[in-house]
This record gives sequence, C-alpha cells and structure tokens, in this order.
Amino acid sequence: MKKQETSLYYLKNFIPENTFELIEPYFRTNVIHLTLTRERKSVLGDYRNPTKEEPFHRISVNINLNKYSFLITLLHELSHMTTFNHFKNDVPPHGKEWKTQFRHVLIPFIGNGIFPADVDKALKAYLRNPAASTCTDPGLFKALYRYDIRKPNHYLVDDLEVGHWFQTEDDEIFEIVEHLRTRSKCRNLSTRRLYYFQGIIEVKQVRRDWRKIA
Repeated sequence: MKKQETSLYYLKNFIPENTFELIEPYFRTNVIHLTLTRERKSVLGDYRNPTKEEPFHRISVNINLNKYSFLITLLHELSHMTTFNHFKNDVPPHGKEWKTQFRHVLIPFIGNGIFPADVDKALKAYLRNPAASTCTDPGLFKALYRYDIRKPNHYLVDDLEVGHWFQTEDDEIFEIVEHLRTRSKCRNLSTRRLYYFQGIIEVKQVRRDWRKIA
C-alpha cells in the first residue's frame, strides 16, 4: 500500500498524552518525512537516512500499533536518526552507538507515568541491552501486548494452559503439552508430531471438541 506523509500534529492521535511536547523538538531541529503504514508482518517501523536524491530523514511507523508500542517504535527510529547525525553510516545499525542513543532518547519517557507500570518496568529491563526489535524481548513484548486490541479468542501461546488447543494461521490444530522457559512443546493433532512454539506467538484458542463442531 502506498504510504502517505503524515502531519506532525496528527501524531497526537497515536501516542500517549503529554508526550508530543517531548517528541516535537526532534522534528523542529531535523527535516523528517514521517509516514504511517498499515500492518507489516516483518517490521514495526523503519528509518532511512538522507541521500542526494532525498536529502531528508525518512521514518515510517505501523499505524495498527497500540499507543505505547507506537511511541516506543517511533523513538526507536528517531534513535537511528540521531545515531546517523553523530556517526553517519560508519557504525552498525543496532550497535553500541545506536543503543546509547536509544537510551538517551527513551529515558525521559520512563518513570513519569507515561507508560503503565508493567510496561515501564519491562522497558527498564530492556534498556540494559536494547535489541533490534521489541518483538525479540519477551518481557517487553508481553507487557505491550496487554494493551493491543485483540481479535476474539486470540492469545499468546504462553497464556494458554497445558492441555488447551489452538489453531495456527494455516488452520492446523495443536495441543499445549508443556511450557518451557521461552518456548512451548505442542502436539499437532493431525500428525501427532511435536513442535516447539515461541511463547510470544499469537494463536487462536479453540475448544477441545472443535473437530466435532467445525
């Protein structure tokens, strides 16, 4: 889908209250083209540095994110911008320089009531060693997931009890056999083969007598 450039003040519709004033200076001191996109499976946001053909910073953020995920993603991309401003393309995309910039950008938003307590706590832990995506940190991902608008009967694998059944996107039915530290052992009810699912994967819970009523 074609992206549409977004007005700066339109951001207020997607971020928590009392955060626009903290974000606005980045846009006042840099030329940034901000776009909002529909859901992308592989990324939550994106940053592109200025080029000769397009001499401005370009940031995109998925429009379907809850306001806390949206804010964190936007700050993630703004950190790429500040890293570029300091180091150009001479450092890795998510190296120590970016991690330092991300901490500097994010710290003013922590511990002052902007985020719910569970997200705030998870963010503090995440900042010890920020990763390329919040999706790779189970604690932060689960905290943010609680504030998503969910589809009916959809849960994280970790949230289902042993013995519960769930359906994947390809319509396969599995039973939770055992929860491990970061993954869950699950049995495919058609083939009886065992598979391991990451705990933060979203699936659709189904009744144990689903086959009788489907």
